Amino acid sequence: MASISKKILVPVLIMVAALAVYFAFFKSPETPEIIMDDASAVDAPEQGVYLSSLADLNGGSRIDMDQNKLVFLNVWATWCGPCNMEMPGIQKLYDKYKSNDKVAFYIVSDEDATTVNPFIERKGYKLPFYQYAGAYPAALNGNAIPRTYIIYKGKILAQEIGASQWDRPEITELIDKSLTEM
Repeated sequence: MASISKKILVPVLIMVAALAVYFAFFKSPETPEIIMDDASAVDAPEQGVYLSSLADLNGGSRIDMDQNKLVFLNVWATWCGPCNMEMPGIQKLYDKYKSNDKVAFYIVSDEDATTVNPFIERKGYKLPFYQYAGAYPAALNGNAIPRTYIIYKGKILAQEIGASQWDRPEITELIDKSLTEM
């Protein structure tokens, strides 16, 4: 009888632990801090919210974030579990907007191409990945990943520290509303 209890107890404890991890990393649908009106958008300090000298992982050419577009910026790492959990939703959001010339995606890591490229090839992601080795502007600086920001006209419209589901309706509504104002 005791062995049956152990056989049941161990899988139940594993499921409870898995659920706790899931809810710790995927918050309720209300979670990124979404700022819907321009008056509430987070103004950037003097140095702004745009990154410069991002390295393309396919050849190392340097680019600056496009300040004339609505920007989706995600800071992540290959070793980060929550980062990996949210990446499929980011891929779906990117797929929806990749042909829109008013939207730019930047998926940024401080890891080098020899680490990131095999990972994204194995996972099959078709996202614009970049390496960034500089200091982040104060508005984007954090010590946790993933960090994600939706930026428009130098203002942060949405931000989230931790994993989120980025392809949900509230996010596409925010992006679509901002695009109609462009």
